[in-house]
Amino acid sequence: MDDDDVAQPDAEAAPGAEDDAREVLLSAIEHYSYCPRQCALIHVEQTYEENLFTMRGKIAHERVDSGDDTPSRGRPTERGLPLWSDIHGLRGKSDAVEWHEGVPYPVEYKSGRRHGPHADLQLCAQAICLEEMFGVAVPIGALYYAATRKRHEVIFDGELRRRTLEIAESIRAMHASQRLPEAPNDARCPNCSLINACMPAVVGQRKRLQTLQVALFVPQPLASEKEAQTHA
Repeated sequence: MDDDDVAQPDAEAAPGAEDDAREVLLSAIEHYSYCPRQCALIHVEQTYEENLFTMRGKIAHERVDSGDDTPSRGRPTERGLPLWSDIHGLRGKSDAVEWHEGVPYPVEYKSGRRHGPHADLQLCAQAICLEEMFGVAVPIGALYYAATRKRHEVIFDGELRRRTLEIAESIRAMHASQRLPEAPNDARCPNCSLINACMPAVVGQRKRLQTLQVALFVPQPLASEKEAQTHA
């Protein structure tokens, strides 16, 4: 997953306090798959910072977010369609939904290149929502990568669906606990726009963090104690 695909907190309406334990934003599923700590910073602590990659992603999504219903590849298309699943507690918005002979075909736009299956899970969650909303099976969708100008079709098989709903439950548990997962401090970190908020190089090293905590939180003597020491 490229950092340009990190959603801003208001890209999907942020849930209220009562919804936190029940609803999971679709974008959070991809974030959690890529890095649980990044997901928590965005969706639990509402942390967001811009960098080159996030700006590139925003530009790539301008048409998607416009609600333009111009047909795609000759097929009826709805852009920015609100999505939800009451059964599984999912909510969000599609980039585009094409209609293939009456069957929804979700399309998610990514400005970078394909890096692993993380976006497949978000797209699968969209399909789960569409199935509940329209009462039809949604067996396949696509990811469009602007960097290569190619589509990657995703088949929503049983394993992908299982993993998608498993991650949704993990995110729900993360909201309930309000705890940040450990920092990975690996190759994913340098291009992440949240690196300054995450501080993986520090937080990812337990011994170094413990040393810093000891140095930062040394109790200071009270004024009366200081005066007694002066006259001793």
